[in-house]
Amino acid sequence: MKSLPRAFVILLTVCLTAAISRADHHTSDEKLTFVLVHGATAGGYEWKETGKYLQQAGHTVYRVTLTALGERSHLSAEGVNLTTHINDVVNTILFEDLHDVILTGHSYGGMVITGVMDRIPERISHVYYFDAAVPADGQSIRDSFGNRGGDRPEPKVENGRMVMDWLPKNPTSWPHNTGHPIGTLTEPVSYKNPAALALNVTYVPFVKDAEAEKTRSESDAGWQRAKARGWTIRPYPGSHTAMLETPKGLAELILASVNDTNTPTP
Repeated sequence: MKSLPRAFVILLTVCLTAAISRADHHTSDEKLTFVLVHGATAGGYEWKETGKYLQQAGHTVYRVTLTALGERSHLSAEGVNLTTHINDVVNTILFEDLHDVILTGHSYGGMVITGVMDRIPERISHVYYFDAAVPADGQSIRDSFGNRGGDRPEPKVENGRMVMDWLPKNPTSWPHNTGHPIGTLTEPVSYKNPAALALNVTYVPFVKDAEAEKTRSESDAGWQRAKARGWTIRPYPGSHTAMLETPKGLAELILASVNDTNTPTP
């Protein structure tokens, strides 16, 4: 068989490279689709302001509120588990027929988006973990975070909800945090789908200063997993709820990093 002309091979290589680049990268004028997932005890309202800035830039934003939380807190928490919350997000994506989704999760939301990645990786183009749990396959949220509370007693449970001391007892203003479904804390997540493992991910730990960044980078299990997986790590200044403090800045970080790619790992 005769070999192909060198000029043709070069042209073919250029075309294939361009096609791959278009598939893996978003252009500056491309309109993107975001699905934002909140953390424990919260609701989609926590992402309202960041979502507003993304929408003002011309993008589509879905702020999912998980079952029995936020504006859905009137629903029973009995029987609600991690699978319930994964289904909340998966079904939003499927029933809205969303593709090339940029998926984000905050805190406990890292558990949820991990399960979503494992279920429907073909619908996702990029993932953000915002100060979020980064579980290994088969871990629960308790396994992922460990006993950070030391010897503090377990929070009380009422009607299937974990009720922390700092939650409002008789709230008179909205929005506000609510008790979190206890069944979500012990169910392990699946993270073994090869297509999910290949998704590009940006890990964004919220840190107050350089000293806190150094300490967490050396001791935080989630940070270490993100690093081991070759994810892009972009520390962001703020408390655990930085999206409420500087929502515009976080929106700008998101839009500046949607083309982050994983670093190949051994």
